[in-house]
Amino acid sequence: MNYSAPNALIGGTLIGVVAIAALIGAVWTPYDPLAIDFMARLAPPNPAHWLGTDEFGRDVLSRLMAGASTSAWISLLTVILAVGAGTALGVFTGFVRGWIDRILMAFNDALLAFPGILLALGLLAVFGANKYGIIFALGVAYTPSVARVVRGTVLSLREREFVEASRVIGNSEAYTMWRHILPNCIAPLTVLATSLFGWVLLAESALSFLGLGVPPPAPTWGNMLAASRAFIAQAAWLGIFPGLCISLTLLGINLLGDAVRDRLDPRMRGI
Repeated sequence: MNYSAPNALIGGTLIGVVAIAALIGAVWTPYDPLAIDFMARLAPPNPAHWLGTDEFGRDVLSRLMAGASTSAWISLLTVILAVGAGTALGVFTGFVRGWIDRILMAFNDALLAFPGILLALGLLAVFGANKYGIIFALGVAYTPSVARVVRGTVLSLREREFVEASRVIGNSEAYTMWRHILPNCIAPLTVLATSLFGWVLLAESALSFLGLGVPPPAPTWGNMLAASRAFIAQAAWLGIFPGLCISLTLLGINLLGDAVRDRLDPRMRGI
């Protein structure tokens, strides 16, 4: 039985809702997400504030929308950085081989030995907790995983007949890599990038939860969840709504990633 259609529908719907909220939140929110109103402090969900207010009287819905924009932007740039750097490294080492491949892959494997979040924590200690520091730290942390996947794909392709034919007719190594090797890496890269987006979103939320994400008062789902800990007994909605946003987004990404994998991998079709 093929489950890719419902996975694509449910995952695409969830991701579409988050994307729309992020786009709208970048230009408009019902209230100023940074405006403090102590008269409305810790108000439960009501007609004026649909998802309630936080400890400073800030509208939770507005902060969730603004946080969606920030979290999505950080995740997107991180994925672009990791996929770009990892693809370049994987294609180069897998195609060239030799002592260059051994040295670079030894360094790559050393980075893979560290959990991504731990490596990001170390880099943030150097570069500081800010939006672009997070993008760089997470990009570096996830680049080795991309490089390893791409290198494995390249190793399976470099001895294929169409690559040998490209060499025989006199094409340069750079042209062969660009014209024949790289296009055949798109399918696994697409699946990996989809999963990577979810990993980065979760890692960014974890860093924000630990106080090493985007500095307050700028909203992200992670720092909203972290701030809710002190008020979980009297204002549960402060933790419930950011947690639901993170959980549903990750669910949508996983379902969409499964559908993309089933679509691009011929072995999964018809199962």
